[in-house]
Amino acid sequence: MSTDVLEIADDSPEAVLALYETRGWGDGLPMVPPTPARVDAALAALGDVDPDEVIATLPPRLGEATRRVIAVNAVLAGCPPACLPVLVSAVRALARPEVNLRGVNATTHPVAPLLIVSGEIAEQAGYNGGLGAFGPGNRPNATTGRALRLVLMHVAGAVPGPGDASTQGGPAKYAYCVAEHLAATPWEGLAPGLASAVTIHCGEAPHNFHDMESGDPGRILDKCASAMASLGQNNVVIAQGEYLVALGPEHAATIASAGWTTRDVASYLFERARLPATEIRANFTSIAWPPWMHAVPDGELMPMTGSPDNIKVFVCGGAGKHSSVIPSWGMTKSVTVPVES
Repeated sequence: MSTDVLEIADDSPEAVLALYETRGWGDGLPMVPPTPARVDAALAALGDVDPDEVIATLPPRLGEATRRVIAVNAVLAGCPPACLPVLVSAVRALARPEVNLRGVNATTHPVAPLLIVSGEIAEQAGYNGGLGAFGPGNRPNATTGRALRLVLMHVAGAVPGPGDASTQGGPAKYAYCVAEHLAATPWEGLAPGLASAVTIHCGEAPHNFHDMESGDPGRILDKCASAMASLGQNNVVIAQGEYLVALGPEHAATIASAGWTTRDVASYLFERARLPATEIRANFTSIAWPPWMHAVPDGELMPMTGSPDNIKVFVCGGAGKHSSVIPSWGMTKSVTVPVES
């Protein structure tokens, strides 16, 4: 993505949007013109760092994401300057090999990188991890998620067709960013020991499950397990596939009050989210399982992932006793990194 200054004769919103469209820029929504003054204001939030240092090289185009390029996309998305350190750190995380960004962008699956903000920066910059966190209404969530998508489109080349092969796409490809609700978290968060962090999980949009009545952790988590146990998810045949479980505060409090840890939650879901091995084998011929899973007899139940370690838990949302599970694309691993400029 070029950061050369482009002179325009008509700076009306309609003319600017039409110009972006003719050049193949953007996500189809109106964007803020990234004037030098706006980009410099965004970069100022990073402190005394080299704005033209390459932070990451992103496939499939292998475009170079410098801090300046990231700032340009942040301005385009309407992102407040205080959010730029989060965005820079998220771009670093995307480039980690275990994320497998080339595969994430090239697959026909509707996968999108979910950005979860944890720690002090979430409060300082105003990210929402409470009521409606996955929905509209919060500028840092919406614009940081959108800016990360614009970086993927403009730098990585993940545009529908040549760089993003997703069959149907999905709304999570517009903006997918929440905060971890640490104030309501009865356990350690996703980033223990880090003052501020971001986690990238490449997955589907959230699958809701609810339990308005139970005071028993098992009954709550059985609903989650039922949402996980599906032939329609990639995880069923890709053993390394992860699940991210976003527990609402009330569900988390009920589970923790019974003495359960997040490890207990993951172990329970590993045992309960299962399908008959014969049913899976009858529906798929291409299966990425370790030998022990291939050895499971047809009459037994098969877990939806190869290890309890592939089930990650965090707290997000407000009152209402709803939670969600986010299956991954499969051939990818989540990454947590500190927030650094």
